[in-house]
Amino acid sequence: MGVRSINFTETAAAPLVRLRLDLSYDGTHFSGWARQRDQRTVQGVLTELLSVILRTPVTLTVAGRTDSGVHATGQVAHIDVPEAVCSGYPADSLLKRLNRALPPDIRVHRITAVTNDFHARFAALRRHYRYRIADAPHGSTPLRRWDTLSWPHRLDQIAMNEAAKEILGEHDFAAFCRRRPLASTIRCLEQLEWRREPTDPAPAETEDILVAHVAADAFCHSMVRSLVGALIAVGEGRREADWPGELLRLTERASSVTVAPAHGLTLVRVDYPEPEELAARALITRQRRSL
Repeated sequence: MGVRSINFTETAAAPLVRLRLDLSYDGTHFSGWARQRDQRTVQGVLTELLSVILRTPVTLTVAGRTDSGVHATGQVAHIDVPEAVCSGYPADSLLKRLNRALPPDIRVHRITAVTNDFHARFAALRRHYRYRIADAPHGSTPLRRWDTLSWPHRLDQIAMNEAAKEILGEHDFAAFCRRRPLASTIRCLEQLEWRREPTDPAPAETEDILVAHVAADAFCHSMVRSLVGALIAVGEGRREADWPGELLRLTERASSVTVAPAHGLTLVRVDYPEPEELAARALITRQRRSL
């Protein structure tokens, strides 16, 4: 994907150029990604600044709409801007100007011109999330308290991974999702694995945290945090390892599943196919899911 030139001039509406934005944000003080009236959201802040800088209305399309309090280090979005806006000015200038204006809890790392076959949401192959839990007696270290859940009891990693294996693959995850009208809850969960990893920074060599590595072609509303909540119950010994798998038989949200707090969750990466496969992937994603 080559970088095209960008200019900040008034222009006609057509033709349009598609720009990909790779960004990160601390979700602590945002009411999620999606723009909401009278709420501070990531989309709202970015849309307002981009429209002012480019002097044309813009609409952001995102790979994954994160909930209130959820973070991102590898979020992807795209905008369509008039071609005349993208002439005669280095793309780096837009990147620098935008980041100078953005608040410190959002950063755009790259802006690249892409073909119209690229679609931040529909062309994505999978999304990768991490959920961090500090289950040491003292909880999270002070510098990681905003993105790590402090848990008062040591969790059984082996039992949690045993339970996670039972829900991998393509299933109807209705028990773990907040259903939206006409939206499918069928998803393909490709990875759900708990690992013990060193803290950063570590107060002692023996300290570690429990990190869930989660990947799927897509996620429905609150799905990752519900899966984490169910596996925490297994890790504490309150539920058997086969319990999360049994919930897949349900056709509606399970009231017995506790949704884990938002601040432990981070979107870390979005995968896309090769450029020549983008359009085909978007067509597949738009199809109605069924088992």
